[in-house]
Amino acid sequence: MVQKVLVTGIGGNVGQGIIRNIRKTKYPIFVVGCNSDDFSAGNHLCNAFYKVPYAYEHDYIPTIIDIIKKEDIDLIIPSTDFEIFYLSENISVLNTVVAVSNTFSTKIYLDKYLTYLHHKQCNIPFAESCLPSEFNDQFQEYIVKPRKGRGSRGIFINPSEVSQFSDEDYLVQQLIKGKEITTAFYVTKENNILGYITLERQLVNGYTNECKVIFHYDQQIQNILNSIVKNGTIRGSANLQSIVTEEGDIIPFEVNCRISGTNSIRSHFGFEDVKYTLQEYLYGIKPDIPVIKSGVAMRILMDVIYTDVQRIEECVNNNNYILF
Repeated sequence: MVQKVLVTGIGGNVGQGIIRNIRKTKYPIFVVGCNSDDFSAGNHLCNAFYKVPYAYEHDYIPTIIDIIKKEDIDLIIPSTDFEIFYLSENISVLNTVVAVSNTFSTKIYLDKYLTYLHHKQCNIPFAESCLPSEFNDQFQEYIVKPRKGRGSRGIFINPSEVSQFSDEDYLVQQLIKGKEITTAFYVTKENNILGYITLERQLVNGYTNECKVIFHYDQQIQNILNSIVKNGTIRGSANLQSIVTEEGDIIPFEVNCRISGTNSIRSHFGFEDVKYTLQEYLYGIKPDIPVIKSGVAMRILMDVIYTDVQRIEECVNNNNYILF
């Protein structure tokens, strides 16, 4: 029987990767996509598409409820931080299954300052941070970043006037030099870590451009993940971003309580977190145990071409395209 899965944020690389991984499973799934824009490169991956408000707008949840009813959605897989939080907060009124953690963790990990406070309280490693009003040159080098969402956008390195940033919207974090790594991990409904994979990566414009699987820091990472899971309520896929210092210490600086942007890459290295999500939340079966393989990956640019159309609006739910 064909199941219907709603994937949110299909305009971004996370949502698009989720859909490609759904297709990779060969499960009989009808993919409904939604996004805050009418049209993006993600539209061609979906069987049906809907435009939705931003997650923090008051019409978002009613719009999602309408889509659930109209399409008879069996599962929602959110791909953005704000949607993770608001869907979790409103899960009682959504008449379907949603692959999210509960609001304790989605709230903490939506806000990087709350993440810092939580980790400090629980003695979990995390980059030293403070609010802009608390900054008094205690960090030799520092980064000012939005407290909520936005990936790697809106960051400022060593700005001369920290006081211009509001406590409500920003935090100041010690800038740690070293190798950047990203660790995706999956927590089952029974609160067990199913497995994880760590990639060393190079970023371009805030997004992973090149990466390779690494195993050198598995024991340190395992200890950090154990503490995160023990002191939180994360379920499903999540992502830990860290810096490895010259001394070999691992300093986390961000946790994403959702499937992250390298999901399309890591599924080919044995960590199939989209598949695990479908197995647990859609089919009610135990997820496969990851078997991690070594390898490297690079992202490339491709084109989605719609011929014989005059306006973008004609492409929104148009499956007549060329991928080149």
